[in-house]
This record gives sequence, structure tokens and C-alpha cells, in this order.
Amino acid sequence: MKNILFAFVLIGLSVSAFAQSGLPAGDAKVGEFYGQDVSAKAVKKAISTDELNKELKTTPKIAKTSVKGKVTGVCPKKGCWVSLATDSGETFFVKMKDYAFFVPTALEGKTVVLEGSAESKTTSVKELQHYAEDAKKPQAEIDAITEPKTETRFLASAIKVVE
Repeated sequence: MKNILFAFVLIGLSVSAFAQSGLPAGDAKVGEFYGQDVSAKAVKKAISTDELNKELKTTPKIAKTSVKGKVTGVCPKKGCWVSLATDSGETFFVKMKDYAFFVPTALEGKTVVLEGSAESKTTSVKELQHYAEDAKKPQAEIDAITEPKTETRFLASAIKVVE
């Protein structure tokens, strides 16, 4: 009987220790980073989102680059994606590599430097609707998504707040 009770206690402690606790806390202050730290060299060499989009017109995928931009949205459920504004007014979508890290919603409105890979990708209607649901958009707006969208996708291994 003691062994059974001990097993249940051990299982309970293990589950609580490894449980995902939702959004990460934090104020996203200048200098903070998520994932790996972004080197000073990468911050200095970071290109704009529009420069990256120009490069992607001639090269379908860029294996390693650093990009600077302003965060316009963060996944409100887990902080598992962010969107950046571009100079041309489009959205630049960022996912975290291997879901290795998440970001706080306080990152919204901050200027960041991302390190990772980029590609031009067509996103399905179903996936676009899923992201709209995550962002808690009204159902009418979700239902209005009827066309796939070709956009820049960034897979971040590191994000650093710079402004």
C-alpha cells in the first residue's frame, strides 16, 4: 500500500514539475533575449524586413540571417509566434525553432533583432484561420479568410529586444 501511495505522489510531482505553465512572464526590457542570445555583431548587421523580402525574391530560402523589426503581435495563448511590421505595411510571421522557447505578450510594440532562417511560403486557409483564432479575432474576420497567402516566414532561434 505504501508503494502505491508513493508511486502516486511521485507521478503527481513529476507531472507538476514538467507541466507547461502558459505564457512566459516578463516585461521584454531592452537587452533581454529569448532562445539563444543574439550577438552584438548580429545586432549590428541586422537587415530590415523589407530588405529580407527583396532577398527572398531571388533566393527562396535563406539559411542564416538576422533581421530587425517592430513586433505587432504575439500569440496570446503560449507566446509561440510573433508578427513584425514591415515598411511596406505587410505582416512578417515568426515562429520559434522547434518550439524551444516562447515570448511574453509584453514583447508587442518592442523593436527586436531575430536570428534564424527565412523563406517565402504560401500559408493555407486553414492555417491562417488557426492563427486568427489564436489571436482572438472575431468569427466574421476568421470566416472572411478564404484565400491562401504568400508571405515571408521566419524560423527564429533567437530574439533580442533592442528598443
